[in-house]
Amino acid sequence: MTYTVELVVMVADADAEWAIRTLLTQRHAALDIRPIQHEVQRYPGRDAGVYRDAQDFLRSYTTRAHHALVLLDREGCGKESLPAEALEADLEERLHRNGWDAGRAAAIVLDPELEVWVWSHSPHVASVLGVTKETLHALWQSQPLTAAGKPLRPKEAMQQVLRSSRRPASPRIFQELAERVSLQVQERAFDKFCRTLQGWFAQ
Repeated sequence: MTYTVELVVMVADADAEWAIRTLLTQRHAALDIRPIQHEVQRYPGRDAGVYRDAQDFLRSYTTRAHHALVLLDREGCGKESLPAEALEADLEERLHRNGWDAGRAAAIVLDPELEVWVWSHSPHVASVLGVTKETLHALWQSQPLTAAGKPLRPKEAMQQVLRSSRRPASPRIFQELAERVSLQVQERAFDKFCRTLQGWFAQ
């Protein structure tokens, strides 16, 4: 079958849209994949809508896109009592039942939300957020941390940094982070994101 696009990505909001669009367009070499034709589709139903409707929204792409990726936050998806891996398995099963052959589609559930990808030790994080490295480190260490050393509430921690710098929150921040920050994120969902793309679009 001839597909018109190699990858369609379904996301829940503008922050994720610009992060993924920038990674795929500008950072494919850092992701260790070849350049690909892609579409990033923002779904108006937010995270709960993406979780509920992904198989229906993407059904028309089964003959248009070679691969599909669904990206959403666990926080706000409506099934927060379930672990991210269980949510991914459920989504992937529904996609498979609705026309996506095994290996052509995958789901990535960020736990708890996209901002978990922000918290890396790249020096560019502080400059994009508008604070010094020392200020970022102090704010970081003042937060309750996960076992991996990331803020337990990454969105709220990022909002605190932005209040300190007086930089308004906007999708542009996620675009700049995706453009500049090292992709050595060391986070489960990002690792799956990279492995999935490398399996589909190896250089």
